[in-house]
Amino acid sequence: MKKTLVFGASLKPYRYSHIAIKRLVEAGEEVLAFGLREGHVAGVRIVTSCDNFEGVDTVTLYMNPKRQRQFYETVINLKPRRVIFNPGTENPEFYDLLAAADIEVEVACTLVMLSTGQYH
Repeated sequence: MKKTLVFGASLKPYRYSHIAIKRLVEAGEEVLAFGLREGHVAGVRIVTSCDNFEGVDTVTLYMNPKRQRQFYETVINLKPRRVIFNPGTENPEFYDLLAAADIEVEVACTLVMLSTGQYH
């Protein structure tokens, strides 16, 4: 099964990253979560380190471009097939770095992709 990493996961129920975790789980996806605070959402543990992630197919970003900068190398080293830039996370500088590492860039909304059957 392909793993999705929700990057910028939040424990706050009104945040889109929180909703995305729930919807991904409901869709039967294997979900990992990285955030600034540890906790659980829909049975998924949010961790504050990416050190133990392996086999990540998709990273779906929920972190503003300024904050992303410190995680460029972390995301690239995960070697995902693609990175989804959700609304508010658009970052041309990061697109270029990912493309240079042969990682697909999608500027889209994970929630819309799930609801329209376009996630995979």
